[in-house]
Amino acid sequence: MIPVTPTTCDAAENATDNPSKATALRFGLTLFPSFQPDQISAQGYFDDCLLLCRLADQLGYEHVRTIEHHLTYYGGCSPSTLIFLTAVSQCTTTLRLICGAVIPAFNHPLRIAGEIGMVDAISHGRLEIGFGRAFIPAEFQGFDIPLDESRARFVESISVIRRLLEGGGITHDGKTFRFTNVTTLPRPTQEPYPPLWIAAFSSPESFEFAGREGYNIMAIPLSGRSLEPLIAIYRNAWTLAGHAGKGKVMLAFHMLCAPSTAEAMVLARKPFNQYMSMLIDAAQSWESLPASPSYPGYPQMLNELRSRNLETMMNSGAVWVGSPDDICSTIRNFKEGVPDFDIASMQVNYSGLSYKVAAESIELFAAYVMPQFRNSQPHIASTY
Repeated sequence: MIPVTPTTCDAAENATDNPSKATALRFGLTLFPSFQPDQISAQGYFDDCLLLCRLADQLGYEHVRTIEHHLTYYGGCSPSTLIFLTAVSQCTTTLRLICGAVIPAFNHPLRIAGEIGMVDAISHGRLEIGFGRAFIPAEFQGFDIPLDESRARFVESISVIRRLLEGGGITHDGKTFRFTNVTTLPRPTQEPYPPLWIAAFSSPESFEFAGREGYNIMAIPLSGRSLEPLIAIYRNAWTLAGHAGKGKVMLAFHMLCAPSTAEAMVLARKPFNQYMSMLIDAAQSWESLPASPSYPGYPQMLNELRSRNLETMMNSGAVWVGSPDDICSTIRNFKEGVPDFDIASMQVNYSGLSYKVAAESIELFAAYVMPQFRNSQPHIASTY
């Protein structure tokens, strides 16, 4: 049993009875490998991830998300999101399976479309697909693809993949890809195809593109409240394009929930700072590269990242670490500055955090935090 001091979040019975406290959010997990080989093996890491997915499914989380990266310890142990999500589909029953994201620049559209149809079938229609441009120079160098081609490849690939998922007999004659009268198999299980997402960081053009084309958007709130005008751009573009509804916005957060503030800080500090160090190491070659019009401001971004640590990121609301009460307050404060997002996707086993720590964290969060932010009964873990 994990002892938890009663707090303002410790209100399972009050969570659904106090509308003033309720701010609707949906919650899921992001599983992003950022570990060194001396910390855990790849086999051990993925074993832990699948156990966490099974537990999250039981606790009422709504999705699991993983991200494609290559060649560096910052995410490079996840070169295929679809392989991992196929495994997740076999040990869960309700979790939505989100590629967050697949990188079109490093993959052929015919392969992506066919694999989407395959995993959508295997998962009984639980797959969702995000597309990202990638930003680590070593990946582009490894695949021998110029950085300045990334946006054009991104836009062309997404358009082609969408057409391939919508129907058969597709002919395409583009700058990068060409084929005639092609039908990818298997066809998607979801009709007309799985939900599509765009991964965006700080570019207004990416937010406008996602809204205009009718895609959901996933982002990282590194700069906290600066996201609010970008989300407004997305919502406005969605409305102007005449799409139904208003789209969905998912933000990613590091999370560690523990019985006390002090315990959470001790557990999270080293893994989070290691994660940031790996990110900086993976991206540091931006400083030696010529300026790229496709990635304006990325060399300057490194200086901003180097100034960040656990405390600064917690203060901005981009990291949720603490007791259940701490995290409830953090979420409410963040929602005051960035109110218009729908889904929180939380990294929970970053940089060698053990299964035990991550499992206890998502159990506490599900029992004491989630009920405050969605209209559902709390899921109390059996260990309580």
